[in-house]
Amino acid sequence: MDHSTTLARPLPPDLHAPSLRILRRLLAGIERPPALRLGDAILHELETHPEYTLVIRDPGLLRRLVLRPDPLLLADAYFRGVIDVEGDLYSALALKDHFEAVSLTWRDKLALWRDALMLRVSEQEGLKPSGGLASRMARRFAHRHSRRTDRAAISFHYDVSNAFYGLWLDVERVYSCAYFETADDSLEQAQRNKLEHICRKLRLQPGDRLLDIGCGWGAPVCWAARHHGVRAHGITLSERQFEYARERIRVEGLQDLVTVELRDYRDLDGVAVYDKVASVGMFEHVGLANLPTYYAAVQRVLRPGGLFLNHGITHDEEGWNRTVATEFINRYVFPDGELDCVSNIQLGMERAGFEIHDVEGLRPHYALTLRHWVERLEARREEALEEVGEVTYRIWRLYMAACALEFEAGGTGIYLIVASKRDRGTWPVPLPRRDLYRE
Repeated sequence: MDHSTTLARPLPPDLHAPSLRILRRLLAGIERPPALRLGDAILHELETHPEYTLVIRDPGLLRRLVLRPDPLLLADAYFRGVIDVEGDLYSALALKDHFEAVSLTWRDKLALWRDALMLRVSEQEGLKPSGGLASRMARRFAHRHSRRTDRAAISFHYDVSNAFYGLWLDVERVYSCAYFETADDSLEQAQRNKLEHICRKLRLQPGDRLLDIGCGWGAPVCWAARHHGVRAHGITLSERQFEYARERIRVEGLQDLVTVELRDYRDLDGVAVYDKVASVGMFEHVGLANLPTYYAAVQRVLRPGGLFLNHGITHDEEGWNRTVATEFINRYVFPDGELDCVSNIQLGMERAGFEIHDVEGLRPHYALTLRHWVERLEARREEALEEVGEVTYRIWRLYMAACALEFEAGGTGIYLIVASKRDRGTWPVPLPRRDLYRE
């Protein structure tokens, strides 16, 4: 990743008036307008106590947005410091809904174009699609989901820096939604809840053979071995996660119970090797076209009657269509990531020979988790900048804050599905399952 920002030079006063007119028209009708600043000059303050200040360090950004609208240009400019938000980032992100709903008359559009043409074209690198971010991703990934591209996509996201993730994840390093008993739970407690909830859902018993597909930094396999006495094996495509997990197993003295390896799920060896299979936060990387292959791989290594826990993010629409939101995710955060609606996921699992026993929605849990992550990242900003630089810090901050709002609004969901490999009509879970939710 490119870890540099581009800041603009001081701006002449003659650019203030057309810039202000553009911003006024674009922000007209917004319920809680921000304060506006162009460079170092306060242009307008529509509220006595604005929730945030929108800072534009180069009027060339406004020219480009008016003449050739591209919502992702705005994101790229934020990552490079050409546009900034001082104050409540969540309130600023509500501008997305405002801009999607804005409707301008032809008279307003002509006025915008006239003012935009008065602004000079900037040579700022921050106003160009970044070769280190957008362009490189577009060339490299096209939802091919080969072994090579999947490994590269995982590396792009997860191999940023182990130290960077350690700044804002919990002590167990769980990079998936926590499980909150109450909204006041700490992140540490909620992630411990989550690990135990997974184990209870899988009904782990001492001696069980557990496979974790996409084991991350080793939290689920280590927790399952330490607290439930299972023999656990984790696979990942991230070299840095693998290195961390292997050292963690050694430090915790779990070498006799836990192993990890760099391996693609398509290359899993053996038949009916495991009693239980977990996949937490990996499902989103598989690709919709590859889901039958993914389910078949789990079927092959899971014993008849064995339990399969599939934990993944879902979309409120079928398929992964090209939108501003999906382009943003694929361009800057999760190359080749794809989501589907939960009904299609269940249908795919059933067609693959699984019988579904439990489906639990965790949407509010992930919204809370993301807000915790953003708060913790902001609190360690200086350390994050030293570790990964300004651009990466801004990408993760914006991405997680935007995702929190998406989960709160309901456009994105997350489900924990427990199923079993069919075994001639047997029923591998108790008739009532109240025990999962009580001490």
